[in-house]
Amino acid sequence: MAQLKAISPINLYSYAPRRSSSTKLSSFQEFSGKSSSLHGHAIVSNNGCFTITPKNQGIQAVLSSNTGTEVCKATKGGGLRGKLNKVVLAYSGGLDTSVIVPWLRENYGCEVVCFTADVGQGIKELDGLEEKAKASGACQLVVKDLKEEFVRDYIFPCLRAGAIYERKYLLGTSMARPVIAKAMVDVAREVGADAVSHGCTGKGNDQVRFELTFFALNPELNVVAPWREWDITGREDAIEYAKKHNVPVPVTKKSIYSRDRNLWHLSHEGDILEDPANEPKKDMYMMSVDPEDAPDQPEYVEIGIDSGIPVSLNGKTLSPASLLAELNEIGGRHGIGRIDLVENRLVGMKSRGVYETPGGTILFNAVRELETLTLDRETIQVKDSLALKYAELVYAGRWFDPLRESMDAFMEKITETTTGSVTLKLYKGSVSVTGRTSPYSLYREDISSFESGDIYNQADAAGFIRLYGLPMRVRAMLKKGI
Repeated sequence: MAQLKAISPINLYSYAPRRSSSTKLSSFQEFSGKSSSLHGHAIVSNNGCFTITPKNQGIQAVLSSNTGTEVCKATKGGGLRGKLNKVVLAYSGGLDTSVIVPWLRENYGCEVVCFTADVGQGIKELDGLEEKAKASGACQLVVKDLKEEFVRDYIFPCLRAGAIYERKYLLGTSMARPVIAKAMVDVAREVGADAVSHGCTGKGNDQVRFELTFFALNPELNVVAPWREWDITGREDAIEYAKKHNVPVPVTKKSIYSRDRNLWHLSHEGDILEDPANEPKKDMYMMSVDPEDAPDQPEYVEIGIDSGIPVSLNGKTLSPASLLAELNEIGGRHGIGRIDLVENRLVGMKSRGVYETPGGTILFNAVRELETLTLDRETIQVKDSLALKYAELVYAGRWFDPLRESMDAFMEKITETTTGSVTLKLYKGSVSVTGRTSPYSLYREDISSFESGDIYNQADAAGFIRLYGLPMRVRAMLKKGI
């Protein structure tokens, strides 16, 4: 494990190019975190000099003060609720995780290592994390760029499987949690932590997704879930707690949306959305323009697909994260991928969320359309039936379950010939397929044409219909006493 010590303040973040912008849509282009050659690396910046650690290798950075290096130590004798040595906290710099840092130190007498995964939430959400973590009382901040891994190893397998939850939800948050939790387990091993912690509430799905991954990858780790332990009962209580402990937070009581952003989607929950009768406010959306305000001219895109996996855009081969980021920009400006969903949470209750998935919606339509050429009827029916279960497993946090892994092996095998390209028209919130082609197409114009051909003899249909309809005919004969 690489260890870095810095005298005077340091900034720890994953690099992404900055862009100036004056419009909301263009600002998302900055959020989307374009691909670069630094994917998978963690970076420490100190006075403009960058040190890059090897890909997927964790780093340890000691937060420091002007008086010299300052290392937090676990409190001898433990805290109010017990004793842990070191805890890796899934950290976003938001309200929940910011107040968890001092709470963990007080209640478990432990060092707190804040971990942030860059899954495409954007450079703005990564800015200032070191200062926030330090102000909250953390000893270390570790950031890993997981964008390529997230898209390649989590998003694209779900896309290949056709996984969609309850007819609408493209699983943006569900897919991100296991890649983050897996990285937390890795960091815990690297820094010698004996516990992990998250800021998920006791009412949501994410607590299950994180903890099932912890169980699957390292069952010896202790798991601390403060929202199931502390006396804070809601977000307003958490805001008061943060103010009391001088912890910087990015929200106020007047407007509280719970958002989750990654390279695949942006979700919105809470505030006026808690009443399913309320229409979302127009200014709530961040990834996409209102379809009414989208360009009056359609835009065409061509998606290249290799064995069920998108590989190119308009003839240009791109990395998984770059391809998705490009499509987010294109789809966003045409108002693509907005859904308003009342879903059934794993824990039993219903919840309402609004999701923006511009690039993902385009890709989902493209892959599904290509399958109409390359898969036969029964294969599509079986694949679609398994896709429902696949989506349910992912939604429920069972990414590392052998059942999902086995189903994924089936999906990989069955889509071996799903190779080709699909052309789609984007226009004011709609995605229309205009063309599709594949070297493995089962469509034969010489067979399907209304013109007579040598392969298909229309007279053969009479015997087929008699045999295919025999059960129905026998049942009718029985009713009539024939």
